[in-house]
Amino acid sequence: MSKSWPMVSVKEVLTPVSRPEAVDGQKNYHILGAHWYAKGLYTKDIRSGSQIQAKKLYRVEQGDFVYNRLFAWKGSFAVASEENRDCYVSNEFPCFVVNQDHLDSRYLWRYFSRAVIWEEALGLSTGGTPTSRNRLKEDKLLAMKMPLPLLEEQRWIVAKIEELAAKIKEAYALRQRATQETEAALPSLLHELFEVRPGDWRQMSMDQAVEISDKQVDPALPEYASLPHISGENMESKTCRLLPWRSAKEDGIKSNNYLFSPGTVLYSKIRPYLRKAVFVDFQGVCSADVYPIRVISPQLDPHFLKWSLVAETFTKYANHLSGRTRMPKLNRKQLFGFPFIYPPLSEQRRIVGKLDALEAKVDALRRIQAETNTELETLLPSILDKAFKGEL
Repeated sequence: MSKSWPMVSVKEVLTPVSRPEAVDGQKNYHILGAHWYAKGLYTKDIRSGSQIQAKKLYRVEQGDFVYNRLFAWKGSFAVASEENRDCYVSNEFPCFVVNQDHLDSRYLWRYFSRAVIWEEALGLSTGGTPTSRNRLKEDKLLAMKMPLPLLEEQRWIVAKIEELAAKIKEAYALRQRATQETEAALPSLLHELFEVRPGDWRQMSMDQAVEISDKQVDPALPEYASLPHISGENMESKTCRLLPWRSAKEDGIKSNNYLFSPGTVLYSKIRPYLRKAVFVDFQGVCSADVYPIRVISPQLDPHFLKWSLVAETFTKYANHLSGRTRMPKLNRKQLFGFPFIYPPLSEQRRIVGKLDALEAKVDALRRIQAETNTELETLLPSILDKAFKGEL
């Protein structure tokens, strides 16, 4: 493919167009906005004319090239689709008719879908502040240069870009589906292990099995300020996974918190239906919305307790008792009233081992997904860069 394409000013292929209409108080208007990063136009609002302060709005037609003066540097460029036809924009959204004899609209949109163009737009923008009030005026846009191969070649380039973009999208979907399927296996296994119980499971009252730490401390004191601070927000729903946390000082905690020691199971008593419990092997402080639970029975493994608290049997019990208020909460009396059912220690550890192994598999898949997504995110920009250098 030839690299010696002519460079033309944008004004040679775009013609400014304005279709002003006086706002009618009896009419409803679909007001468009432009997504950042060249993600297209969208209906930002639907308002009656009586709710619109502006005296004029500007009608958009299918095929118009539209951009947001304020956020050109964020890639707010778009080509109006059929669903955008007869919608309206404010005077901050200049519109242009594309010269179809020389320029394919999809080629134009892909050209303006690149970070290098957004950076160029930033350099050409002017305003009161370096970024948030920068405006790319029409004359600056029209003076920009772009490569212009023949129409047939433009269409070939667009077709190639769309073919590769479809493959990237398919790769995203396959990765996402694999992760979802693996994550769905966890609640299924949890149900199998806890709800389909053989006859050797026993029962004890919850107050025989566990105790709750009652020691409150002032997290502003130096000896506690640097300790991890754990709340319900640091627990992932249904998976017993501890999410990233910060210290009590970093979280700005002022009120008293409960001190917990290594080997504690933390259970979020707010909204029990969220099923949040984690095991911690370090000392820290937790909010009043979390129960720091210690196993006191030698017949019970703390990791088994952790999974028990997010299993269906306990969750149904907690949901039933915590009420239907805006903020359901399980109190201590209700927690200790639960008839705890458990298998022998060897079986508890086998159950924990299976759940932990599956969770490790999910974690590994998530890491691969994140790494792959990072790689996929760089592919389309690379393809676009090569496309407009004539290197596809």
